[in-house]
Amino acid sequence: MNFKFCHNNFNVLNLEKSLEFYEKALGLKEVRRKEAEDGSFILVYLGDGESDYTLELTWLRDWDRPYNLGDNEFHLALRVDDFDKAHKLHKDMGCICFENEAMGIYFIADPDNYWIEILPQNM
Repeated sequence: MNFKFCHNNFNVLNLEKSLEFYEKALGLKEVRRKEAEDGSFILVYLGDGESDYTLELTWLRDWDRPYNLGDNEFHLALRVDDFDKAHKLHKDMGCICFENEAMGIYFIADPDNYWIEILPQNM
């Protein structure tokens, strides 16, 4: 029996704002979408154009408050081929929420405050 990663899910309060963030900050693009017939939810899957792995953004029509992320000790991680250019982009966007210069990594926060770790290619 073999298991293979396929996606992670983040629930989002404002789907359009999140889609814009993920495309601008990480270059992730929509690869598929599922909408409930009654309009109660929308699932949008974002891909990096290279792997089969996706990030599922879930929007719930009746959710009216920010998601409780607890201590936010979980995160998604992405490698980037031009770390310095990515850092500048994220700094200009104002979304860097934590840097660990000793490890050579940093984290950005999306519009719902999910943390995303940015790693250099060689790490």
